[in-house]
Amino acid sequence: MKVVVVGNGMVGYKFCEKLVAKNSSAHFEIVVFGEETRPAYDRVHLSEYFSGKSADDLSLASKDWYVDNNIKLYLGDPVKSIDRVTKTITSHSGITEQYDYLVLATGSSAFVPPIPGVEKEGVFIYRTIEDLELMTQWAKHSKKGAVIGGGLLGLEAAKAMLDLGVTNTQVIEFAPRLMPRQIDEAGSALLQSKLESLGLTIHTSKNTTAITGDESIKGMSFSDNTSIEVDMLVISAGIKPRDELAKSSGLDTGARGGIVVNDKLQTSDENIFAIGECALHNGMIYGLVAPGYEMADVVVAILTGGDKSFTGFDMSTKLKLIGVDVASFGDPFAIGGEVKSVVLNDSMKGIYKRINISADGKQLLGGILVGDAEQYNMLLQTCKNKVVLPPNPEDVILGSRGGEADGGAGILSLPDDAYICSCESITKGAICSEVENGAETVEAIKKCTKAGTGCGGCVPMIKDLVNYTLKAQGKYIRNVICEHFNYSRQELYDLVKIHQLKTYDEVLD
Repeated sequence: MKVVVVGNGMVGYKFCEKLVAKNSSAHFEIVVFGEETRPAYDRVHLSEYFSGKSADDLSLASKDWYVDNNIKLYLGDPVKSIDRVTKTITSHSGITEQYDYLVLATGSSAFVPPIPGVEKEGVFIYRTIEDLELMTQWAKHSKKGAVIGGGLLGLEAAKAMLDLGVTNTQVIEFAPRLMPRQIDEAGSALLQSKLESLGLTIHTSKNTTAITGDESIKGMSFSDNTSIEVDMLVISAGIKPRDELAKSSGLDTGARGGIVVNDKLQTSDENIFAIGECALHNGMIYGLVAPGYEMADVVVAILTGGDKSFTGFDMSTKLKLIGVDVASFGDPFAIGGEVKSVVLNDSMKGIYKRINISADGKQLLGGILVGDAEQYNMLLQTCKNKVVLPPNPEDVILGSRGGEADGGAGILSLPDDAYICSCESITKGAICSEVENGAETVEAIKKCTKAGTGCGGCVPMIKDLVNYTLKAQGKYIRNVICEHFNYSRQELYDLVKIHQLKTYDEVLD
């Protein structure tokens, strides 16, 4: 059976990886077409390119991986047409491949608003490694930068500008506050204050009407008759699904874009699937990588004889913006008579936490975390698995009056089928089972399950699960400082004292 994958981004690669993991490469002939000239790489951590990571560091797999797994890979050669009658595709270079099943993982492109002057030199989008390389070159001679978009990607782009040395950087947001889809007014105000303290200038309720200059950008004009001088601009105003190939082949697409799919991720042609940011499921485009990975898992299950469906995905998210933790989960804006909220707003420490709970105080419905998102994964799983809250729900964000919550919502109260790692769909039960079988460190769990290798947000929970499971087995637990430094706090004190270590480098050596 022959499967052709159109798209070699994170989701397209994950589909191949999951199909190979099913030991199905012997039963499937897999062909992959990628538009970019390099194999799949990690877009989630794209901004780390500016802090020293190379393109190779961001790579998800080398070309050898595809060869070793009998996958035919075409790079820099996007598919241009699909003949659904003969079940063949043709690439830009003229290569033709037949398929039994076709998987469209074409992803999305940056949405560029139709602003006069947007075509000028010095205006960039923030999407690929090539985009970052162009930004890096331009930033060497730039003094005043701006970013259109105060959402997740926009603020990440602002961080990239700072990393490039463009210290005079401004963020332009059309909405009245930053990250309007994820956090409320109070959380956004705290976030804005933190970002401004780091040197960013934030403009909200700002509508860009023109990008000025001759050949190159020199400034921006707004609908309120104000203007600013800038010599570099990054546009991060959202995404639009890449559905043009599907549309040209007669597949159903949404009025506002996206390839229409059912719960099996099949398009209007049952032999063609769509996954990731190009897929429109129940009117929803999922712009995060975790739902794309889940979609890949569903299609792999179907192709290998399983019965699995995609029923939607929680859009909770956590990220670190220029050193500021921000997270939202469940319904962050729940209001009304059936909802109560517990709010911690500590302006001195720069922390804002809000949880929304049911009227009876038993169920966590959603929440927002700014400044301290360490509890994010635990709160997310408590919410998703409808774990009964402790008698004092405020303990969930405050701790048991300064300590760890000792009842109700805790990692031990989660069911075995609760997802600890959403990126790789790894459950609590799977992790505990691996610990019992000898994987007794976080690194060992990463190697055997891949949990914690995506965004990394679940690593604290993995560590807790490892420790709890070892403790239940009666084994000694060494509380090392971190997974990379195999000493406890007390052992480190003793080493410094005995060896009279005086510098950080001496400690590392």
